[in-house]
Amino acid sequence: TDVENELVAVERCIQYTQLEPEAALVVEPRPKASWPEDGSITFNNLSLRYREGLPLVLRGISCKIRAREKIGVVGRTGAGKSSLMNALFRITEAAGGSISIDGVPIANIGLEDLRSRLAIIPQDPTLFAGTVRSNLDPFNIYTDEEIWRALSNVYLREQVEQMGKGLNSPVTEFGENLSVGSRQLMCLARALLRNPRILVMDEATASIDYKSDEKIQKTIREQFQNATVLTIAHRIATIADSDRVMVLDYGKLIEFDTPANLLKNPLSLFASLAKKSKQAKKEATEASIAAS
Repeated sequence: TDVENELVAVERCIQYTQLEPEAALVVEPRPKASWPEDGSITFNNLSLRYREGLPLVLRGISCKIRAREKIGVVGRTGAGKSSLMNALFRITEAAGGSISIDGVPIANIGLEDLRSRLAIIPQDPTLFAGTVRSNLDPFNIYTDEEIWRALSNVYLREQVEQMGKGLNSPVTEFGENLSVGSRQLMCLARALLRNPRILVMDEATASIDYKSDEKIQKTIREQFQNATVLTIAHRIATIADSDRVMVLDYGKLIEFDTPANLLKNPLSLFASLAKKSKQAKKEATEASIAAS
């Protein structure tokens, strides 16, 4: 029995050795240090599948996102929202088509250069055992003043000061000594320090309350005015003030317009999703009132 159990670990090790490695970290010539200057993104007939032989999860996505635009990305579960972001970071390589940032195809750029120039705030905030400072600035690049300014901009300064040791206050593994909302704000402060030209929020506010969600959206509007922001949202209210909204369904881009124009059409998928989101918010508010 022990041998059989332990052979599972051997089998897993063999599987890891057979995994296809990622693309090169560095490709010459490397992009300029200032790239991307604007943050425009072009999807050209993009297709994506997670493994050879599996069906496509993105099918012929084509659109252009202008520099400094705030774009909402919505759709039903499995529509391809997160897959679009996987393709942008080249976590999964495109099966067809291309993505360009400021006119440069990202397939021609090393992964280190590409991923270091983009910022993402995932649905599950990632914090490590250490201190507030080590979580916000793991490579000791920024001054204390810059870190405190970032914490102030995300409404966390007072909370960190109350933790006792300021920037040296302890953070437990996965940030379990902080609330989910505070963890998301910490990730937002981390992104703010890097001052990226492109910021991706992958359902970053799906697991927090509406009040914390509104606080995060306010921070993004104020602090990332010069960045292109792509927000994957479960709640329509989260992306209601976006410049435009991408509506995905079964891996295809079926609607791409301003929220106001999409809502004018009662037959649009966006209008249908907005109606469901409004009902969900109403039910959550009623449940909160009943609980209190």
